[in-house]
Amino acid sequence: MNSSTPERIWIIGASDGIGLALAKAYSAQGAHVILSARSQDALDKLAAQLGNASVQVLDVSDRATVQTAADAILAVGPVDRIIHLAAMYDPGRIADLDPDKAAQIVTVNLTGSFHIAQIGPKVLRKGGQLALTGSVAGYVGLPQGQIYSASKAGVINLAESLRAERKDLDIRLICPGFVETRLTQMNEFKMPAIMKPEAAAKAIVKGLASGGFEVHFPHRLTRSLKFIRALPYGLSMRLTRRLSTEE
Repeated sequence: MNSSTPERIWIIGASDGIGLALAKAYSAQGAHVILSARSQDALDKLAAQLGNASVQVLDVSDRATVQTAADAILAVGPVDRIIHLAAMYDPGRIADLDPDKAAQIVTVNLTGSFHIAQIGPKVLRKGGQLALTGSVAGYVGLPQGQIYSASKAGVINLAESLRAERKDLDIRLICPGFVETRLTQMNEFKMPAIMKPEAAAKAIVKGLASGGFEVHFPHRLTRSLKFIRALPYGLSMRLTRRLSTEE
């Protein structure tokens, strides 16, 4: 890409939370951001604020809408980055979950990421970047992690496979810790090392501009969970059961 040409960045899940903060951060750097989510009004409002932005409404659980948005974007030209953040969340213990809601979470979080993993590369320039968003909740099974954590573990695995398969693209994985969003507002437990969306966006921008595969933050939380994941099950399960009894 010519360094004088502004980046074109497709942000999926841009209507609020980290996606909104990320759109503002990249726009401030001079990039043209393509905003996607389900909410037309929220996206139009954000695009008007940013100026150098366009809108493509979609629902990642509906493959046809993803394909339609991709076709419209490619008609203008390829993009430099795709950052997929859209997700659903519903906290609670596994035994208490509504099965229909659980299926919907899997469809949005995992199947939606699969749609982006298949369709997204066709919209990218040669050597472009595609980032899928997992979560530190996907590192290890935790109390009240429910189907959200399982779906994010699947996204992590999907990104790893895509990285191995697509040597022609810059495949990345984003794993945030707790961030103040409408999703985490549903949590009734104390969230360690919780961050503002603007701080999360700053970490993502810095991480995606650097080398490596995974962008994870905040490190004081992620490194602890990575350590638990690396332990033998006999030790790691002892720790996670203790967390359950302390609730």
